[in-house]
Amino acid sequence: MADVKKMATRDAYGAALAELGEEKQDLVVFEADLAAATKTGVFRKKFPERHFECGIAEGNMMAVAAGAASMGLVPFASSFAMFAAGRAFEQVRNSIGYPHLNVKIGATHGGISVGEDGASHQCCEDFALMRSIPGMVVLCPSDAVEARAAVRAAYAHEGPVYLRFGRLAIPVFHDEENFKFEIGKGETLKEGDDVAIIATGLMVYEALEAAEQLKNEGVHARVINICTIKPLDEEIVLKAARECGKIVTAEEHSIIGGLGEAVCAVVAESGVPCKVKRVGVNDEFGHSGPAVPLLKQFGLSAENIVKVAKEL
Repeated sequence: MADVKKMATRDAYGAALAELGEEKQDLVVFEADLAAATKTGVFRKKFPERHFECGIAEGNMMAVAAGAASMGLVPFASSFAMFAAGRAFEQVRNSIGYPHLNVKIGATHGGISVGEDGASHQCCEDFALMRSIPGMVVLCPSDAVEARAAVRAAYAHEGPVYLRFGRLAIPVFHDEENFKFEIGKGETLKEGDDVAIIATGLMVYEALEAAEQLKNEGVHARVINICTIKPLDEEIVLKAARECGKIVTAEEHSIIGGLGEAVCAVVAESGVPCKVKRVGVNDEFGHSGPAVPLLKQFGLSAENIVKVAKEL
């Protein structure tokens, strides 16, 4: 595909917070000593009185954010995905999820593409953790345009929202002027009826590239972007299952507990005859290395999506 502009979704997150901060006086941001990395420093520069540094104490930050929400504010609590979803899971569950408070969790540096930071920081379990919390919305935007829209949608949504953003600069393929975003709705980016590729996050662009390669081999692939992993757009999934009969899911997450399992559950319970193959991290930890080679090594690439689709 033609070269396109690249931008990390974490950068779009920071920019969106700063924009929203001008419009919404009740928006506050909590940070755990990573404002430069999560890009919430952009908000802090404009609104220092509404940005609160909690230090390296992510669980405490979630509890403080819950308190702010109980006072009628709309807090965005930010850290790396490994810390926001992993280290602070108990506080997210008990202090935010259980009372169903209006807290938005901005989790950056998700997945293998964290790169050189290595396995300790490459969170490939966050979808599974956050999906398990009743009432939690789970979002993973595919590019910077969708990321900005997702932040706005999260603010407007009443209840807890988990947003996953990436460190790696990735192609921006959405047209911002015409893009419409709605929580709980998938997006068909390319039509086809031989196989459906259902992807999320940075794997959406890889799915588009895979569809182009498959087209050259006479295989017409439908590409579906799923930003909202929970609640899943069951209608678009089942339509693909009925019309294509074969689905490949693609995510920068463990194949356990993420988008692939969510799609499999919907298809299996529907009774629609459809084969599903999952592309993701195969029940293993990552390791340190440059992001792009790592993604290819773990099969998170257009080439591997093509391979799996052809096997189906």
